[in-house]
Amino acid sequence: METKPFRHADRPNMPIRPLKAMRHFRKLIADKEDTRQVFEIIIALDGKEFERDARAFLTSDIGKQRYADHRYLPDVLDDHDSLKQLPEGSVGQAYVAFMEREGLTAAGLVAEYDRFYDESGYPRYDDQMQWYGNRRRDTHDLFHILTGYGRDALGEASVLGFSYGQNRGKGSLFIGYMAALEMKKTLPKNAPTLKSVRQGQRHGNAAHKIIEQDIVALLSEPLDAARARLGIAPPSVYQEVHAMCHENGIDPYGLIAAG
Repeated sequence: METKPFRHADRPNMPIRPLKAMRHFRKLIADKEDTRQVFEIIIALDGKEFERDARAFLTSDIGKQRYADHRYLPDVLDDHDSLKQLPEGSVGQAYVAFMEREGLTAAGLVAEYDRFYDESGYPRYDDQMQWYGNRRRDTHDLFHILTGYGRDALGEASVLGFSYGQNRGKGSLFIGYMAALEMKKTLPKNAPTLKSVRQGQRHGNAAHKIIEQDIVALLSEPLDAARARLGIAPPSVYQEVHAMCHENGIDPYGLIAAG
């Protein structure tokens, strides 16, 4: 495998731009399917934190091993025929059911990401930081499976809290909490939406890092066993809010989504 620099010589430092993040968040609220706004917010807020996280991973023994494997995860995750052959109750079977139910593919997320960069004019660099960012992107939907958070508004917000606990990306945390605040406008006043994101954050911080895992082996594990091994606790506050929604005749999937 060709050795690439950790950071390309032309890669600039990205300043923190909170006002830009807020502008793009308002656009995201206006069109919850506009994934471009999610990418814009992440770029506006992650700053040097992304590089620090990437360096910590890629200089660790497990990070070096994963980088040496250089497996392209979208091909693995989109091979639904193979994943359906895994045992019933496995992470892989749960992942396929989720992705097919939601009409999603790993390649589709890559295409959205590529289109964003092509249209926005942001440069991309062929370095190890790019590989690390791609791995974070490609494992996102596995977070939903392993945490138990759905793709409803609060599920997306809470899984972004979990993502921050795992990877320290301030953009994810910003979207999660801002979306939770938006949901308070349409949910019962005592619905603990912010608490759900905070719990996701705590769970992400306490769990073993999913980005470090052998994803092929993880897909073969029984889902309950994988959650126990990784130290991922049940999303009790999220479940509490869903129960409150149903008691009040509110469809939690009809609220704004976080991304």
